[in-house]
Amino acid sequence: MGFRKSQKFLGGLGLIFTLTLSVSPTSANSTVNDTDANNQYLWFKVFSEVYLYTKDYYVKPVTPKQLMVNAMKGMVEKLDPYSEYFTPEEYKEFEQDLEGEFGGVGVEISLKDGRPVIIAPIEGTPAYKAGLKAGDVIVEIDGKDTYGMSIMQVVKLMRGKPGTPLTLTIFRPETKRTFKVKIIRAIIHVTPVKWTMIEPYNIGYIKIVQFQTNTVEKLKSALEQILKRHPKGIILDLRNNPGGLLNQAVGVADLFLPPNKVVVSIKGRAEEKVYKTSHPAMVPQNVKLVILVNKGTASASEIVSGCMQDYKRAVLVGTRTFGKFCVQTPIPIENGKYGVLKLTTAYYYTPKGRNFNGKGLEPDIKVEMSNEDWKKLQKAKDKIREEKNIPFGKPVVDLKLDKQLKVAVEVIEGTYKEETKKADETPQEVSQNSSINNAK
Repeated sequence: MGFRKSQKFLGGLGLIFTLTLSVSPTSANSTVNDTDANNQYLWFKVFSEVYLYTKDYYVKPVTPKQLMVNAMKGMVEKLDPYSEYFTPEEYKEFEQDLEGEFGGVGVEISLKDGRPVIIAPIEGTPAYKAGLKAGDVIVEIDGKDTYGMSIMQVVKLMRGKPGTPLTLTIFRPETKRTFKVKIIRAIIHVTPVKWTMIEPYNIGYIKIVQFQTNTVEKLKSALEQILKRHPKGIILDLRNNPGGLLNQAVGVADLFLPPNKVVVSIKGRAEEKVYKTSHPAMVPQNVKLVILVNKGTASASEIVSGCMQDYKRAVLVGTRTFGKFCVQTPIPIENGKYGVLKLTTAYYYTPKGRNFNGKGLEPDIKVEMSNEDWKKLQKAKDKIREEKNIPFGKPVVDLKLDKQLKVAVEVIEGTYKEETKKADETPQEVSQNSSINNAK
């Protein structure tokens, strides 16, 4: 069952229309010529009139600050799902996410069609344990309709004192089902990198949860331990990784590629920049690499995945990624005294010049996992974790139920057999799949 926008009707419309007619210099039926679209003076004049009428005639007293903050938020948030205006207080909350510890339920969200959409639940958090998935639409938060809310409004409602309950109404597009989920808030501490060895294959498995300030440092430490064991290969799990910091994505790629290799380029109206590797690869080129991706793989994790795919340094296994391949730049207003503008200023491009913003990145080997598959896998992993008393700082793997991980192991072992190509497969997919056996 789907959902619709809430429709709210106000009484006394005749009075509102009468007031509008008495103060408006033009009728409601007047049209604006397309030639006026770039007339900056005209639109500042129109804006000032709307501002003054609202300040003087709105049913409740409103301050200039309140009106202008609302206007600035609307101005940028209507551009795309990622641009935002933060008040100084809101920006402090935003920065907490990148530090890796905050209160809440543990989801990364975006906006789509006026609603908050989950990019990915963070592994081990209350949202993850409650079964929330990438692509889930948050329709209500504790009974409040989310339509038209900004990301920070959503975040404020979802955060709260640890131990307190939160009820989300979720619409899941895959099943076209709307349901409620009760979650208990907790202090969210994100361990950015988790690793283990997959035995008896002697394959290193690394789960990167998020690209935060210390991700590269933690990944180096994990790789040091794995490389001591002379692994057959390494599996880098970027499923449900919502991204994070650009410099950390570049730093991760730097550990697997030779120096002076382009990792990603950014191109916009005001800036063009190329980011390259700067150190000899920590991981030898003869160590096979497989990257696991899915719908929750976004932003910084897509940068790493796309880069490795372009150089055929890794085989990508899983499903199409989220498709957030654009740059947000924080711009302090008056040194941050009056807030920060987080604005989309450019697009990312892979070393081969690909941009898949809004489309997602196709894996080399497509391996689907249904909702039921994920439920069974999560239940099995939880049972193993409980029986063996494994902390959330260490990953649990299950090759029987994790179909994508199983294929990754087979690729490294050299036992994976490609399925017969379907007649309707696109040439691009064939080209990507043909690189599988050439990956190092």
